[in-house]
Amino acid sequence: MTNREVEVKFYLHDADAVRHRITEAGGVFGQRESETNIRLDTGRSALLEAGALLRLRKTDTRCLLTYKEQTGPDGSGCKVYEELEVTVSDFEKTTAIFARIGYKPVQRYEKIRETYAMGEAEVCIDAMPYGNFLEIEASPAEIRYTAEKLGFRWEDRILGNYLGIFETVRKRYRLDFNDVTFENFGDSPVDFGEIVHLFTAPDRS
Repeated sequence: MTNREVEVKFYLHDADAVRHRITEAGGVFGQRESETNIRLDTGRSALLEAGALLRLRKTDTRCLLTYKEQTGPDGSGCKVYEELEVTVSDFEKTTAIFARIGYKPVQRYEKIRETYAMGEAEVCIDAMPYGNFLEIEASPAEIRYTAEKLGFRWEDRILGNYLGIFETVRKRYRLDFNDVTFENFGDSPVDFGEIVHLFTAPDRS
């Protein structure tokens, strides 16, 4: 059985100000966790070519294996995936098992995520190595309502995933690394605020 994941992102010029807006709007803080993510794929990037993602994630408290497959446009103006996710007990052994059957680690990316409950929506502040983002996950109507309640313009939403965003950043700034880690970005020249217009979605609604 698959689960439907519906979400949008917004770039945060000031994460502290947005934290304040979330709590002022009734958002309830859940947790703050560091993530290490490994993207798995074949040597010929079969999953990437198919628009799918196989990911192993380790946080401060758990380890998750996730498969995502993007669906076609549904008219909602949101990013929509079919998602399968399970908890696994051992990060390294799960990585080794998939490597044995042809799905090897091809990319590593890090994130620090703060999670809030806000009405029917899950609202996350994500610190990525190249910038801070707000991610809202709920039904399409609830996502738009929550975004506007927090003061975001719907036309400023971002529909790309973090690895797709990184690929554009990597080419734009001619970065010579593939892993999206805080260490790699330590001395990089990236200013996401200068290029956020490359990622925002046109308003078709």
